[in-house]
Amino acid sequence: MRVGLLIYGSLDTVSGGYLYDRKLVEYLRRQGDSVEIFSLPWRSYFRCLGDNFSASLLSRLAQARLDVLLQDELNHPSLFLLNRRLRRIVSYPLVSIVHHLRSSEQRPSWQNVFYGRIERLYLNSVQAFIYNSQTTRREVRRWLRNEVPSAVIYPGGDRLQPDLSSADIRQRALEPGPLRLLFLGNLIPRKGLHHLIQALSRLASLHPGVQWELKAAGSLSVDPAYTRLVLRQIRQAGLESCVHLLDTVPDADLRRLLENSHVLATPSSYEGFGIVYLEAMGYGLPVIAGAAGAAAEMVTHGVNGFLIPTGDVPLLTECLLALAGDRDRLARMSLAARERYAAFQGWEESMQNARQFLQELLEKGTMR
Repeated sequence: MRVGLLIYGSLDTVSGGYLYDRKLVEYLRRQGDSVEIFSLPWRSYFRCLGDNFSASLLSRLAQARLDVLLQDELNHPSLFLLNRRLRRIVSYPLVSIVHHLRSSEQRPSWQNVFYGRIERLYLNSVQAFIYNSQTTRREVRRWLRNEVPSAVIYPGGDRLQPDLSSADIRQRALEPGPLRLLFLGNLIPRKGLHHLIQALSRLASLHPGVQWELKAAGSLSVDPAYTRLVLRQIRQAGLESCVHLLDTVPDADLRRLLENSHVLATPSSYEGFGIVYLEAMGYGLPVIAGAAGAAAEMVTHGVNGFLIPTGDVPLLTECLLALAGDRDRLARMSLAARERYAAFQGWEESMQNARQFLQELLEKGTMR
């Protein structure tokens, strides 16, 4: 196959969505397919709207020798009108890879009304979809005028190749010392680090005898204003000695963090899937996740983790206390997390399914 992939910026961008796109490109190329990357520059949302009227972008896509053009749904502001013009002059289908909808994130309702209108136009301009979760599929189908071919292809969780045994996981949970918490995610409001720190401050105030430590790994530069807010929050709560912001870490260090932590606590306000949740469960870490989005497709509340409604700091505090104060429960939930991870396919199988979907799509002929 001759495949195009349209993204913003670099395929090496650190995020779950870009990891998914990168894994798909790597798999397609290993199978002998050619993949051409079409990269648009990162700009403000409103400036991206102008791409719809770019004659050079339209010409570049129209002249490409492709069998299929994949588009990361993140690029919807650049394509919601251009796609309609493109479909009139090319024979290849347009397939959207949807990680999550911008209008599904929590923000003032008037903003989501605007984003939703743009996304609805975009979603109805493509001819097929690859979704990363059932949740994402449901969100998209609310906006579609017509049923089109689609496939739910879950991400893999085996990128870091976890190899801890059940005995290792249980021993780690039962060893004495502070509860070792891990936050994974770029420092942006959606990931919920500020709520986690509020809960830890509350835990320290209400239960000063409970020992814990938090390490947060993720870019400190994506949203500098938010990073400054979090640092100020840590200082004001007097938590400098037990909360450590590590910035982005290489995979080798990430493996060590996962091996040596007890719990992943990333209470996002919304995740279209949440690859870090699955990766952490592979290391036997119960997951404290946000209740909104697709986390419930992995996390069963009270069994292998906890699902926290956005901003519910008292419940988040209770869950942290439950794990810190009952190491037998921590051990049971850790083993349950590993068992849930094992039910998911790895990246190789997932991307094989994605390629098969694309091949079947093309076998059915040109879509209009």
